[in-house]
Amino acid sequence: MARTYDDPCGLARALNLVGDRWALLVVRELLLGPKRFGQLRRGLPGASQSMLTSRLTELEEAGVLRRSYFGPPTGAWAYELTGVGRDLEPALLALARWGSRTELSSTTELSVDALALAMRTTFAAAPAAGLTTRVALVLDGDPLLCEIAGGALRITRAEAPAAMLDADATVETTAATWRSLIFAGARCRRRSTTVRSRCAATAGWSPTW
Repeated sequence: MARTYDDPCGLARALNLVGDRWALLVVRELLLGPKRFGQLRRGLPGASQSMLTSRLTELEEAGVLRRSYFGPPTGAWAYELTGVGRDLEPALLALARWGSRTELSSTTELSVDALALAMRTTFAAAPAAGLTTRVALVLDGDPLLCEIAGGALRITRAEAPAAMLDADATVETTAATWRSLIFAGARCRRRSTTVRSRCAATAGWSPTW
């Protein structure tokens, strides 16, 4: 049985549900939409299969996520956040911002969903004021739609290629390359990055690493 805090404080009660190791990272991996078990494993390579199964079961029992069957194009059982789980998003964004100010010690690469979270938490609204654009971003084959409007950034997982047809630009590369481009100021190399249509402005992202 998972350990709990014998404390009536709301924070303690929240930690009783999502305070165990990997729990909030599972929520992070589902912020952009449903995922199959194998997709969650790829996003959380440090979590063993048994550990991930345990966390998913606990989070489902807590009402944070649910396992549902999705028709085409998924055609499989997958996990998705419930409304209760979606309510954790502002807390995750705040924690990620706080954590980004601490010393970076890990040498592993960010998952696509972790990179999307980093883009949102380091987005600088002032340079993007007056900019309106839609960019299809394909990272490691995972299609995302990035929309900038009103000084805000919105990232969603594209349900189908058709969702990208009206994008102002399409950028296809690896998550590692995109991270180096927007956060480390690396130069775009055509061998590893494909850009179609006009190039999307990245002035809205302020590097913090």
